[in-house]
Amino acid sequence: MIPIEQAHLEIGADTHTGMKGKNNEDQFSVSAFQLSVLDDTPAVFAVIADGIGGHRAGEVASAIAVEMISQSVAESDASQPVAIMQAGMIQASQTIFAQASSDGKKEGMGTTCVTAWVIGNKLYSASVGNSRLYLLRNGKLIHLNIDHTWVQEAVDAGALTEEQARIHPHANVIRRYLGSPQEVEVDARLRTERSGRFTSDHQGQELRPGDRLLLCSDGLNDMIEDHKILELARETDLE
Repeated sequence: MIPIEQAHLEIGADTHTGMKGKNNEDQFSVSAFQLSVLDDTPAVFAVIADGIGGHRAGEVASAIAVEMISQSVAESDASQPVAIMQAGMIQASQTIFAQASSDGKKEGMGTTCVTAWVIGNKLYSASVGNSRLYLLRNGKLIHLNIDHTWVQEAVDAGALTEEQARIHPHANVIRRYLGSPQEVEVDARLRTERSGRFTSDHQGQELRPGDRLLLCSDGLNDMIEDHKILELARETDLE
C-alpha cells in the first residue's frame, strides 16, 4: 500500500490518563493509504493497544504491538486483510513475550489489541483482549467484537447477567492478550447486525453513509456505560 496524507474518512483520535494518576499504557495509530499505484482505492487502518504489566512495561508492550501491526499492514498488498492483521498480531505477541522473558523489569507484560481496517467502504477487524470496536448505525450502538474476559465467558454460559458482569470483581480478568507464553488466538469474529451472532463471515461488511466506528480501550467502557457512549458517539464534532 502507498501512504497518503488525506484519509477518505473523517477521523478523530485522543487518549487520556484518567483521574486516578495511573500510568497511561494505551497506544494508538491511524494511517491512510491507497492500495497501489494502479489501484487508487483508499484505505484507513486504525489500531489501539492497552498494555498490562507493572513498572511501565505495559506501555512498552502496547507500543510494540501498535508499531509492528501497523507496519505489517502498511507493507502488505491488502489482498487478505484479516490474515495480514492476524499474522501481525501473532508476530507482535512473540516479540513482546521474548522481551518480557529477557528483561526482569518487563516480566509479565502484555497488551490487548483491536483493529479496524476500512478498504473503500468495507470493514475488516481483528482483536485480542477486551479493547472494543463499536459501530454506530441508525442511532444504535453495536459492540462488534468479543471481550476475551472471564466475565464474558460467564455471561455466555448464562452464569452472569450483563449487569452483574459489569460490577463483578473479576471484570478485568483477561483471557487472551498479546505477549502470552502460548501462541495467541486472534479473533476475527464480528457481530451480525440482525441476528447478533458472531461470525468471521461478517468480515468485509459494507459500511453505510452515516456509519461511525469507535475503537476504545476499557478505560472508556469500564467507566461509561454503552448508552452514554452512544450519546457521545452521536456528537457532530468527532474531536
